[in-house]
Amino acid sequence: MTTGADVRDILELGGTDPENTGIISKKDIINSDKKKSKKSTETLTFKRPEGMHREVYALLYSDKKDTPPLLPSDTTQGYQTVKAKLGCKKVRPWKWMPFSNPARKDGAIFYHWRRVADEGKDYPFARFNKTVQVPVYSEQEYQMYLHDDGWTKAETDHLFDLCRRFDLRFIVIHDRYDHQQFRKRSVEDLKERYYNICARLARIRSTPGSDLKIPVFDAGHERRRKEQLERLYSRTPEQVSEEEYLIQELRKIESRKKEREKKAQDLQKLITAADTTTEMRRAERKATKKKLPQKKELEKPTVPETAGIKFPDFKSSGVTLRSQRMKLPSSVGQKKIKALEQMLTELGVDLNPMPTEEIVQMFNELRSDQVLLYELKQAYASCEYELQMLRHRYEALAKAGGLGPVTGDWPNTDGQLGVSLDDLKSEGKDAIIDVVGAPLTPNSRKRRESASSSSSIKKVKKP
Repeated sequence: MTTGADVRDILELGGTDPENTGIISKKDIINSDKKKSKKSTETLTFKRPEGMHREVYALLYSDKKDTPPLLPSDTTQGYQTVKAKLGCKKVRPWKWMPFSNPARKDGAIFYHWRRVADEGKDYPFARFNKTVQVPVYSEQEYQMYLHDDGWTKAETDHLFDLCRRFDLRFIVIHDRYDHQQFRKRSVEDLKERYYNICARLARIRSTPGSDLKIPVFDAGHERRRKEQLERLYSRTPEQVSEEEYLIQELRKIESRKKEREKKAQDLQKLITAADTTTEMRRAERKATKKKLPQKKELEKPTVPETAGIKFPDFKSSGVTLRSQRMKLPSSVGQKKIKALEQMLTELGVDLNPMPTEEIVQMFNELRSDQVLLYELKQAYASCEYELQMLRHRYEALAKAGGLGPVTGDWPNTDGQLGVSLDDLKSEGKDAIIDVVGAPLTPNSRKRRESASSSSSIKKVKKP
């Protein structure tokens, strides 16, 4: 008969193990301690911490579950093969020998350890001794070409001697210059005299047809530079803060000017767009129905991108719906879309009409004209608001400075004429109108009106 253990063995359910069968054998009793130690070693597994990537965890622990090393080590060769690689040749002998540095002119002798094979060779660090080649002139050359009324020959010889000693370090040369025996000279005077002599000697000794490298020194420029640096260094904190304030104001004025120019360009684009659309409509009405499609292709004016809405052209191959041509492009903002829908509802036009060929074309033209009208209204409102603010400011300045009444050719907000431009030219020095001002807002209008009224009260109080 087959038992349950045989069935589990056939099905590979692991029933042959004594642990699964539940039967205790003699081996289990004898090796009970070993099994416990094996289980304890097997259960010591480290889990990957949360948030740590698998690749980073694999770098810390290998498959053998070894602990990570504390120091980087190279175990490819092993500890047994790592030995000192000593050659079989004899050691090169060293000797305590004297040496002298060619850079020194006092003939000092020093001692150091050196290989016997290098005995008699020059000092190896003498090649780093680089000196400046200061030109030497003769008595005849000085009398013929280098004579100067402001400099004597003894003073010039003393200057060139210091240049050779201190390698053209003119700050040190000026410090060591004999100001008691000779005239007091500045650093710029010493440089100017030295480089002038070098330039004259280079011209005299050069062969014809060769490229001359004549040193040039501008003493006047160097003096002005040092004076500017001295002024810049000796500024007071009040002067520094005033300069920073002026720089900030200059940047504000430039940014306002750019904004004004940009607004003027946008307004001009809108006006030209409106003119081109009206001319195109007139040409379409005058043309006959037969010649209309030809004239559309030949006489169609170029409309700027800001003229209303630029609908996409579906000229690619494939099947497209005509209703897609009525879809507004993504360049139209959400604010314009809401205003467009409101204007269409006011006119009683359906927002999604039947997309026939004629309706699609006329509906797109209508919406393009409405967007253009909306932009023109916005530009007109901003210009009207700025004109009104300038009129209020002029009235405040007229009350404070005793200017004439607000009459003449100045257009007010109602479309009438009020102030003439000749009155603006006759205003005083204190009355200044900021034509390149920042774009005004209702809050800034209140602040400027209060400031102008307070300034007018102060001027009235003055005797």
